[in-house]
Amino acid sequence: MKPIWIIDDDKSIRWVFEKALARTDLEFKTFSGISEALTELDRTQPQVVVSDIRMPNGSGLDFLSEIKRRYPDIPVIIMTAYSDLESAVAAFQGGAFEYLAKPFDVDQAIDIIKRAVEESTRQATDNTNDNLSEVTPEIIGQAPSMQEVFRAIGRLSRSHATVLINGESGSGKELVARALHRHSPRADKPFIAINTAAIPKDLLESELFGHERGAFTGAAASRRGRFEQADTGTLFLDEIGDMPADLQTRLLRVLSDGQFYRVGGHQPIKVNVRIIAATHQDLEQRVKNGLFREDLFHRLNVIRLRLPPLRERREDIPLLIKHFLQHSATELGVEAKQPSVAALKYLSAVNWSGNVRQLENVCHWLTVMAPGQNIDIADLPPELKEDTGTPAGSASWQEALALEVTDALNRGEQNVMETRTHIFERILIEKALEHTHGRRVEASTQLGIGRNTLTRKIQELGIEE
Repeated sequence: MKPIWIIDDDKSIRWVFEKALARTDLEFKTFSGISEALTELDRTQPQVVVSDIRMPNGSGLDFLSEIKRRYPDIPVIIMTAYSDLESAVAAFQGGAFEYLAKPFDVDQAIDIIKRAVEESTRQATDNTNDNLSEVTPEIIGQAPSMQEVFRAIGRLSRSHATVLINGESGSGKELVARALHRHSPRADKPFIAINTAAIPKDLLESELFGHERGAFTGAAASRRGRFEQADTGTLFLDEIGDMPADLQTRLLRVLSDGQFYRVGGHQPIKVNVRIIAATHQDLEQRVKNGLFREDLFHRLNVIRLRLPPLRERREDIPLLIKHFLQHSATELGVEAKQPSVAALKYLSAVNWSGNVRQLENVCHWLTVMAPGQNIDIADLPPELKEDTGTPAGSASWQEALALEVTDALNRGEQNVMETRTHIFERILIEKALEHTHGRRVEASTQLGIGRNTLTRKIQELGIEE
């Protein structure tokens, strides 16, 4: 294993680290200044660097910049006696793994070094095994419901068929639409997206079909609409369920005839466009309520894809968190933060009403705002926590039970009812005995079961009083 480098002009600090690291199985090497460390860097590489910021013969931030230029995967821990905002910001902007303010707790410092060693080892493993894959995954998901979506995209890869995507807001409908386009015969043609709910009704017609000069006040020049822009390619109509009735009629005519007129135009324009539509609404119900044309619904509903909400694919949450944390770190040019096991478990239980988009936003928030390199439950945004520590959205035990059963069924687990029934009975009995201080007669009365039944259940479930 490569050594830990300690760089500090203060002899007492070096001595403290030497004594502390000597009690571990970590190799180490100390330097009194930057120039000495730079000379050594020309010959060998460290596993982790711990460096002071301000030294008479050079700045730790300069050394951080140099080592990141040469070896970007080596974690660097910056320490300083000047615990000011500028130093902390400069350290993290420079790619520091952690920022250690003097005076520090020696055990805490050694823990940070060990975490940095783990990170260095993980980076080396990733580089060897995966070669840090240059291709960012289009969509991430190991849940059975997402695998079904992937299979559908594969089956449609040679098709020009119209697709209708159903999914809650933030679940990734546009990502699926882009994937359908990218894996279609039209992949080298335009992909044009428009959110029909985000554009005012009086502008939507012009956005879709374009307009001629002078067609309305402010139309100083002719303009091509989204249909023309998407010719020979794919047009993605997001939130199609909110489209006004008169535009539904015009859209139906385009889908039927393959041609349309610009606003104020007199010449028909013919296009060859594949339509992918998406909505979070129940279109069948909107048809019954007279809010959506039935004939247009059947035109769009050639191939239906259902995109599951995040709460139905909880096994994907840890994978998504790590992906989004890495993505945010890359965007900001910083080291990716690592969630603890407890934080991952907590976040996996959150209801995520905003789905994947909300999760991505939270990961970006954590990348910017979490104080340390490791993320724990205490670092999560306030809106994800309640005073009880219960994840937001788990409003009742019935809802929590429903989510637990859904997850178990999605995982293909067997004997779901038997195992949950035992857990349910155990919790009831243990809490009742705790409440009555072990008095079985009172506990059986409050539970509404006989004392003999309670005794038998205690034995069957192996409950210790």
